Amino acid sequence: MKVWTKVKIIDENKDVKIISNSLTNYLYRNGPIIDIYNKYNISSSDRYILEKDINGKIAGLLMLYLSKNHQRINDIANKYNTNNIDLESITPVIEAYVEKK
Repeated sequence: MKVWTKVKIIDENKDVKIISNSLTNYLYRNGPIIDIYNKYNISSSDRYILEKDINGKIAGLLMLYLSKNHQRINDIANKYNTNNIDLESITPVIEAYVEKK
């Protein structure tokens, strides 16, 4: 019988660590999340806990992607694809360096 559980990956990949740290900063240090931190006076220790958790999840997804473990990525997508978030539309957003003319 299979059960859903959290698994920690011991094998550390420096590239994954750099990318997950960068993505965590990208997600949590820009935009409305910083305003929410300030509005609700989220302490730096609570911010650290939130950011460490998201960093670990991003690193795990990257490790699954690099190992081409599409089944586990699909399992995560299916488990957390709930309808409790009702957004009219989602617009993909990225930031990148672009050639300025």
